[in-house]
Amino acid sequence: MTAFTIRVPDDVAERLNQLAQKLDRSRSYMAAQAIEDFVAREEWQLAEIEAGIVEADRGDFASDDDVARVVSKYVKTTSLA
Repeated sequence: MTAFTIRVPDDVAERLNQLAQKLDRSRSYMAAQAIEDFVAREEWQLAEIEAGIVEADRGDFASDDDVARVVSKYVKTTSLA
């Protein structure tokens, strides 16, 4: 395992301390977990963006009908008459 030092604002450090205390964990464990979660989320998001770029470069786009079907599942139309 690698150790390194980071600087955070005092209020963030205090909030981290409070969370660690409530969860009966060390501040170091909580910070490491937060970093792991952040790295995993960023890796996933970048992979999805890269996959989307590959699809776009291939010209693989949703049709207007595909988009309309998805939108209609979540947006209710109302009649103004």
